Parts: sequence; structure tokens; C-alpha cells
Amino acid sequence: MPTPERLAEQFEEHRAHLRAVGYRMLGSVTEAEDAVQEAWIRLGRTDVSGVENLRAWLTTVVARVCLDMLRARTSRREEPLDTHVPDPVIARAPDNPEADAIVADSVGLALLVVLDTLDPAERLAFVLHDVFGMTFDEVAPIVDRSPVAARQLASRARRRVQDTAPKAEPDLRQQRRVVDAFMAAARDGNFEELVAVLDPNIVLRADGGALPGLSRIVRGAAAVASQAATFTKSGLSSQVVLVNGQLGFVSRRPDGRVFSVLGFTIADGRIVRIDILADPERLTRLDLSAIDG
Repeated sequence: MPTPERLAEQFEEHRAHLRAVGYRMLGSVTEAEDAVQEAWIRLGRTDVSGVENLRAWLTTVVARVCLDMLRARTSRREEPLDTHVPDPVIARAPDNPEADAIVADSVGLALLVVLDTLDPAERLAFVLHDVFGMTFDEVAPIVDRSPVAARQLASRARRRVQDTAPKAEPDLRQQRRVVDAFMAAARDGNFEELVAVLDPNIVLRADGGALPGLSRIVRGAAAVASQAATFTKSGLSSQVVLVNGQLGFVSRRPDGRVFSVLGFTIADGRIVRIDILADPERLTRLDLSAIDG
């Protein structure tokens, strides 16, 4: 049996991976941390001296915890999913986007929104197999299905993702050109230029939490362009950041408090999704250490 100190060292070696599994399963940073913490507690209560692959064992534990959390969330959910925006992960935008690329394992907000619509078992099978490379023999006991049934779960989820989630532009240089054009048109109030940079089927999703009137979903280039003034609201400062690996903004009030986080999804030279988190309660819980200072 490994010593408690050695177990703690091994757990820390896998913490980042476990957090990534939890976040992709739950779309919530805080809930992902809770799942990882639960795995740590279970590790302390379990004799793992016969476990050959501790990373796989911990991944299985986190996945099962996440599955239970997703099922509980589904059973008690009352609000519609349309306007829900998952927790964004904020990072500093590169000073020289001409020479930088997006982090390879980033998962965009638009994809997380689609994952939120999946059945919990479908989501787990897809994430563990398609994202983290687990075999269906490994996934099957976690979702209490046969390997064949687990494969079918992942296949259904994959079709939903392919049909619904846009393929995001991976080049930060192209993203920056589109975002700059959008913001310039918004500041100038140029409706025609705004529409030109928006995909005809663009979807804007704003999550204001409990605040009345802030949560909404807007579809279509003309409808989104008509609300562009909100992106250049006077009294707010905007900082260009990476939101889940793609360009976006953190907007702040004059006193420094975060007003909103906005993430763009760009494909084929146009903006296809805009996701805005404006829920004051959730904004206070965001980790902004990567961009502060």
C-alpha cells in the first residue's frame, strides 16, 4: 500500500487531467473541482495497492461522480437550457497572434452548450471515448451498459455534436480579423458591416442568471446586429482574452468589477455563435488570475 504522502503526490500528478474530464463532463469549473475532490476522498478510503493504472482508476471515479451529478442536475432542472452558458475558462490573449495558435485541447463554449443537451450517459460515453481516448470496454461499466451499447451512446452523441456544434476557426489571426471588424462596425453603428461579418444563422446566447431581462437567445444576423450597441456600452472597458481557447472579451465596470464575459465562435470567416455570461453571482466565482495584472 502506497504511503499517504506518495498517494498525494500521485494524485497531484493527475489533478489537471481529472479537472479536464470533470469540466468537459459538467461544463462547470466549481462542479468539476467538487468531482475531483470527491475522487481524492475516495482514494483515501480505498486500498489501491493492486491498481496498476492509477490515472485510469481516478478517471473512472471522476466520471462516475460526474454521471451522478449530471443525473441529479437533470432531475431537478426547471429552467430552460436555451440561455444557459457554461462556465468560461479565461486565459490571456497572446500579444502576437500572428505567431501563436490555440491550445489544442481547448473546448469551446458552443460545444459545451451542445453537450448540455445530451443525455448524461451519452455525454459521458462521448467525452471519455472521443475526447480522452478510453475504450468502450472501459466506458461500458461506468454507464452500466455493454460495450456495444456504450458505442451506440457515443455514436448518437457524436452525430448531435457534428450536426449542431460549429467547427471553430483554429487560427487566431483569422479570429482577430473578424472580431476587430465586428467591434469596429459596432462602435460605428454600421448595420450593413455588422451583418456582413455575422453568419446568417448566428445564435447569440446571453445568460444573466436571476437578473430579469438579461437572459435571452437571439437568432439571425439582422437580429443580432440590431443589438450590437450592447457590446460597446458606454462606461465599460473591454479586455481581449481567450475564452475557452477562442477570442473573446471580459467587460468591466469603472470600479473594476466584471460586467460580462463574451465568447465568439468563428467559422468560415464569420461569427456563428456569441455566448455571453452576465450572471453576477457566477461572474464573481470565475478564475481571472490568468488575466489580472
